[in-house]
Amino acid sequence: MQPQTEQGEGSAAAAKEMEEEPHIERLPADLLAHVLALLSSFHDLAMAEGVSRRWRQAVGRSLASRRRLSFAGQRTGDDSAARMVRAAVNLRDLDVSRGCWGCHITDGGLLQISTAECVGKLTAISLWGLAGITDKGVVRLVSRAHSLQHLNIGGTFITDESLYAVADNCTNLKSIMLWSCRHVTAAGLVALVSKCPELACINVGGMRVSPESFAGLLSISPALRIRSVPEIVNASVQVS
Repeated sequence: MQPQTEQGEGSAAAAKEMEEEPHIERLPADLLAHVLALLSSFHDLAMAEGVSRRWRQAVGRSLASRRRLSFAGQRTGDDSAARMVRAAVNLRDLDVSRGCWGCHITDGGLLQISTAECVGKLTAISLWGLAGITDKGVVRLVSRAHSLQHLNIGGTFITDESLYAVADNCTNLKSIMLWSCRHVTAAGLVALVSKCPELACINVGGMRVSPESFAGLLSISPALRIRSVPEIVNASVQVS
């Protein structure tokens, strides 16, 4: 009779343990990953990773299914952002804009992100207002983003070098935000418009380029819409 007693006590202990275990911990791994995929905040995902090894693995699975990832307004740095982008193998829309709280991405972060598997499949990238990036990081990133259609690099300190890289590697580009890119010249814009036949919209507000230069762009692409009013969009520049 003793073995039956011990078995009964073991079953009771297991039942008690299940009662004490949070309901969410009983979810299958795939279902937990689906729940975590609903989180839009980078901060929440980072917190979820720290719960346990199981949750860290679930966050990885959730990132693998994401089509859009935004760090805008989140306190994040190069290493943490790059780690998540590398895990998001099916990503199509990447937003690392500097929000009100600051997304502190530098060239080092862009260099890491450029090695991610998803970069070649990205159709939209926003680097809006990142004061810590230069041509070095942007050129490396766009050189691998061959599917890119929408690019927001407004409010940065890039030069024509970045636009030459975009022109050479992102021939499917449809729209670009260059608001307040004061180091870009007419030469960079001409290269961009000449080599990107699908370019439909360009925002040039706050740039130091003459009206005559813009007229020259229209002679290359008469259907091009040139906007001078800043349109800050979280994800990317969208053609309306």
